[in-house]
Amino acid sequence: MTVKELTEQSGFGILCPGDPEREISKVYCCDMLSIAMGRAPADGAWVTVMGNVNSVAVGALADVSCIIFAEGVQPEEACITRAQQQDICLLATDLPVFEAALTIHRQLPLGDDAP
Repeated sequence: MTVKELTEQSGFGILCPGDPEREISKVYCCDMLSIAMGRAPADGAWVTVMGNVNSVAVGALADVSCIIFAEGVQPEEACITRAQQQDICLLATDLPVFEAALTIHRQLPLGDDAP
């Protein structure tokens, strides 16, 4: 699934488009930036409520496909500006973190290791 397909199917708002053709392989939830920095999967969709500029830095380091701000969080303007500069997709939803992640997970194709 691509970021564009996710936005079309989920109804998540687009705050910064990034690369709409970027593939999403997994979904990851974490609000502790130091943990997300080391554990967010490359090409993952990262769901968080941390709407500051440091989230974009972590997303860039982890090479995530997109960052989704859940629970109605509106990121700081500096966060959006940095995402534009680094071509990182930012999305937003009013859904709780778990429900946002479940929405993404349900849209991902089943891998070879699926039960």
